[in-house]
Amino acid sequence: MNPHPESPVAQALNEALERHIFQVWYPRCVDTEYGGYLSNFAFDWAPLPHQEKMVVSQARHLWTLSRAYAFDPSRPEFLQWAAHGFRFLQDTLPDREYGGYQFMVSREGKPVVVEDEFTTKTAYGHAFLIYALSAFYRVSRNEEALQAAKACFHWLETHAHDPQHGGYFQFLDIDGTPFRDGHNGAPPKDQNSMIHTLEAFTELYQVWPDPLVRTRLEECLTLIRDTIVHPEGSLQLCFEQDWTPISHRSKGRDFVLAHIHTDHVTLGHDVETAFLLHEALEALGMPDDSGTWSVAKRLVDHALTKGWNPDSPGFPDQAYYFAGEDALTTVLPSKNWWTQVEAMNTFLLMAKRFPDDPLHYGDRFLEMWQFIQDHLIDHEHGGLFEWATDIDQGKAGAPKGHIWKAAYHDGRAFMNCVTMLQPSGYSSS
Repeated sequence: MNPHPESPVAQALNEALERHIFQVWYPRCVDTEYGGYLSNFAFDWAPLPHQEKMVVSQARHLWTLSRAYAFDPSRPEFLQWAAHGFRFLQDTLPDREYGGYQFMVSREGKPVVVEDEFTTKTAYGHAFLIYALSAFYRVSRNEEALQAAKACFHWLETHAHDPQHGGYFQFLDIDGTPFRDGHNGAPPKDQNSMIHTLEAFTELYQVWPDPLVRTRLEECLTLIRDTIVHPEGSLQLCFEQDWTPISHRSKGRDFVLAHIHTDHVTLGHDVETAFLLHEALEALGMPDDSGTWSVAKRLVDHALTKGWNPDSPGFPDQAYYFAGEDALTTVLPSKNWWTQVEAMNTFLLMAKRFPDDPLHYGDRFLEMWQFIQDHLIDHEHGGLFEWATDIDQGKAGAPKGHIWKAAYHDGRAFMNCVTMLQPSGYSSS
C-alpha cells in the first residue's frame, strides 16, 4: 500500500484519514492507566468524566488499529496500540464464570450494571470480537489472538446459532441461553446483527479456513441475500425466530411511528451491506457471483433512487414505506456520520464494478466525499461530527466519541477509498 497516493482525491482522502481519524483518536484513546481504550470525548476532544468500556467499541478500536497497520506497515505504533487493546480484551472482558465476554465494564474493568441490557450478551458484540481478533492475528501472528477468535466463534455457535431456522439469536442471557422470543421488547433476530456476523466470519475465514466457518459464512450470506433483503430493495429490520419479518405497515401511521425502532428502512445499512456482501464473496473465492452482486446492486440502487436527494446529498437516518404510498418517507432526517462514510465507500466500489451504470456511482462518490468535507469533518477541532451539520448546526457541539462512535466506520471507509483509488485497485487484505 502506497501511503502517499498520487491521485488528488486519494491524496485528500489520505490527508483526512491522517488528520481526522488517526491523529485525533490515537494515542488519545489509549488508556495507559487501566488498559483498553477510552470512549467518551467532548466536541473538542477533551476526555469526559465517565469512561465505561463496551465490548463493541473496544473491539472496533482493535480492528481499526490492526487494519491501519496493514494499510501502512511503516507505522509500528499502530500494532503496539492494537496489542495494548488485545490485552485488555483478553485479561479483563472475558466472563470467567459463564464464558463469552462481558458487554460493559467500568474504566477500571469492573462489571457495569446500569440497565438490564448491560448484563445481556449479544451475538452482535461477539461478532465484533471475532472480527477484531481475526484482524489482529492477521497483522501480529499472535497465536493467542487466533485461539481467542476460534473460542469466541465456538461460544457463539454453541449458544446463539439457531439450528432449526438458521442465523443467530441476537440476545443471550448471562449464561448464554438465547432469548428465543426476543428481549426487552426487541425481536429475537435482526439484520444489523446478521450483517456484522457476516462481516466477522468473512474476517475469520481468511485466517482460519475451517469448514464450519465457511458453512456459517455461506449461511449468513444466503440469509441476507435471499431473506433479509426485501424485494423492494432494502433490508428488512427485525424478525421473529423463523425469519418472519416484523412489519407495521398495515397498522397505521401513528402505530408505525410509535414502534419505529422495530420496523423502518435504514439506508446506511443497505449501502454498507452491499460492501459486506462483496467482501464475503472475495473471502469465499466467489468474487463474480452474479446472484449476490445483483442483490448488492439492488440495495445501492434502491438507496439512490428512493433516498438520495441530489439537492442535498447524504442519506437520512430512518425512512418508511407507509401503506398506500410508493414514495419512501423520511421519518428521521438527521444524517449520521457512519451512513455517509459507508455510502462513500460503497459508491466507489460500485463505480469500479459498474463504471458505465446510468446511476453514475463515481459521481455519487465525489458528491458524498464533498458532502463529508463540507458537513461532517470538523476543520477546527478535528475528527468527524456525529451528525451532518447541514440539518442542524447545533450538532457541532455533540461529543466526538462515545461507546457507539469510535473510528471503525470512518477509518475503514477512508482506508478503503484510498486503496481503491490506487492503480492496483481494491483488496480487502
